[in-house]
Amino acid sequence: MTGQGFCLFDTAVGACAVVWGARGIVAVQLPEADAARTRARIARRYPGAVEHEPPAAVAEAIHAMTALIAGERRDLSAIPVDLDAASDFQRAVYAVARAIPPGETMTYGEIASQVGDASAARAVGEAMGRNPVPIIVPCHRVLGAGGKLTGFSANGGVATKLKLLEIEGAAIGDEAPLFGDLPRAVKPARR
Repeated sequence: MTGQGFCLFDTAVGACAVVWGARGIVAVQLPEADAARTRARIARRYPGAVEHEPPAAVAEAIHAMTALIAGERRDLSAIPVDLDAASDFQRAVYAVARAIPPGETMTYGEIASQVGDASAARAVGEAMGRNPVPIIVPCHRVLGAGGKLTGFSANGGVATKLKLLEIEGAAIGDEAPLFGDLPRAVKPARR
């Protein structure tokens, strides 16, 4: 197949979308307010992508992402992604984030240290904000210093991040109920 294809798929958090090309998955779009808005976001970001049934490898990836979002423990690290549009630094950050298991977290600073620049926590945050394949590269598992919940660029922001962490069974701070007031911090898992 030449060019890019995309399709929407239902999950426990709403209608997501996936965009693929010849070298793997190019993008995952977390749900917008409704399926029409999710589709419109894909059309704006990937104007040449054609909506149709996914090839077998993409269908398998969709199945795995759907199962993960439904609460099953799934390892998505083998799903082929095409990160050619990312910088070398971003690809290094995504590789570290991709290795964080479901239910565990790391901080931006911990990832910065692992990519060789302990002072690059802010740059790690910027890379996470530009992550084209959330869920596959689980940026929701990356927290601020001390385990603080910080911005999340998907629709719903930090509430969406918190919901994904809750689905995965991440250790949540003791101070507030999950879907009442947002807690001040999610406790990072011990590595």
